[in-house]
Amino acid sequence: MRAPSETGSLGTGALRRVLVVLCVTEIVSWGVLYYAFPVLAPSIAADTGWSVSTVTAGFSAGLVVSALVGIPAGRVLDRIGPRPVMTVGSVLAVPAVVGIALAPSLPLFFAAWMLAGVAMAGTLYPPAFAALTRWWGPRRVRALTALTLLAGLASTIFAPLTAALLGSVGWRHTYLVLAAVLAAITIPAHLIGLRGRWPAPDDEHAGQPAAAHAPRDIVRSRAFLLLVPAIALGTFAAFAVVVNQVPLLIERGMSTSDAAWALGLGGLGQVLGRLGYGRLTTALSVRMRAVVILGLAAAATLLLGLLPGPEILLIAAAMLAGAARGVFTLLQATAISDRWGAAHYGRLNGLLSAPAMIATALAPWAGAALAVALGGYPVVFVLLAAIAALAALLAIGTVPRRPAPSTPTAPGQDQGDQH
Repeated sequence: MRAPSETGSLGTGALRRVLVVLCVTEIVSWGVLYYAFPVLAPSIAADTGWSVSTVTAGFSAGLVVSALVGIPAGRVLDRIGPRPVMTVGSVLAVPAVVGIALAPSLPLFFAAWMLAGVAMAGTLYPPAFAALTRWWGPRRVRALTALTLLAGLASTIFAPLTAALLGSVGWRHTYLVLAAVLAAITIPAHLIGLRGRWPAPDDEHAGQPAAAHAPRDIVRSRAFLLLVPAIALGTFAAFAVVVNQVPLLIERGMSTSDAAWALGLGGLGQVLGRLGYGRLTTALSVRMRAVVILGLAAAATLLLGLLPGPEILLIAAAMLAGAARGVFTLLQATAISDRWGAAHYGRLNGLLSAPAMIATALAPWAGAALAVALGGYPVVFVLLAAIAALAALLAIGTVPRRPAPSTPTAPGQDQGDQH
């Protein structure tokens, strides 16, 4: 383990290599471990006799495990870097996917998804964000933007690929093929491509008292205790909007094909939103950036809930919701480093991401259940808009107060708004 005072960083070529590796492995990891499932779930249910809701519960259990395992995984990553964490995650992902493919019973199917959850904790966004945050330092926003832009292609690549395989070989062999792809690409990429000296945290917050950076004090601070529910509520609203947007638009009179196109154009809005995040970081403070992004998500969701038509306005609202969702991903990725630096990013981001991942697990069926309870999807979207607005309100208090230069700061005391 490197002493805290030791410094080190990668050269320009090595930084680019790390970024390229993570872009590739995030596409594959998200594609196999996450986006393949929605395509295969109906076939799994039809073949096994398990209900779609039961099959989805296995997937959701994996996401919950990922959230819980992500907390200790973040601590390990802070100490030793992303290479061993992400390599082990990739290695575990292979038997997990094979287990899903070959599971002869529901308990074994659930067990395989729970192992997949452990693998997700070591391969999806949180460890990749931590790697780029520490290695790229002050230039991390550019690297994180590139990563999320390219990783956003995971569904574009793997949804049709999975569907094509499903039509040819069935769901079990499809998962076996995907497990082979995962093994062939991500294991060597993480093992070889993430080599390099794990640097000491950057010193952009070095002027603040050391107590302000103690992880226990940060976790107990008002700013962190408000940031966690703000991100979790924003995540829940964002994922519920994605999953339930097509049935909402169908209720508004759009055809299934047109509703799907609207969802796809929302993905384009997501890309455009992420491209503009760099300008937001220079134009708005940390506090205002969080409030504006979550407020934009609330406004777009409310528009979807209230607009009866015409189709062009519904599509515009879908693109606006996509843009808000795109910048929200980067807001979450930079939430810790913007406020407390990179010293304990892995540990703190693990704690921040756990409730958000659980919200991600709950969102797919929560929207449908609420639609039944409330009598339709428009009311659900109004409720989701209120949830996003609550997240925006919580975001007002998520930035530590900056102490006066001559005044010592007690452990856990908040610090001020900063850019």
